[in-house]
Amino acid sequence: MKLITAIIRHEKVEEVKEALTRIKVTGMTVREVRGHGRQKGHKAVYHGAEYSLTLLPKAMLETVVPDDIADQVVTTIVETARTGEIGDGRVFVYPVEHSYNVRTGEQDAI
Repeated sequence: MKLITAIIRHEKVEEVKEALTRIKVTGMTVREVRGHGRQKGHKAVYHGAEYSLTLLPKAMLETVVPDDIADQVVTTIVETARTGEIGDGRVFVYPVEHSYNVRTGEQDAI
């Protein structure tokens, strides 16, 4: 199994969630996060004073999927979240050794 973590724009979360649901990915966790990549934030003006925003708001989506659909999930996220602008985000893929059901204590099949 693979843990896929995607950091994307807030406005793309629903669209990505719907695209993943269409390919039968139903379980996911979404969090609000802040950070920066290569762009290092941007300048903003508030009441005439310019200041730097270095940690920009993003959404982090995480899902665990079987190995055989991991590439399809990554492709779906990248294609759906892409705007072509700086700050579209990143996708990370990690191996998952074990998974347990909290309610039953049973180890899930991998």
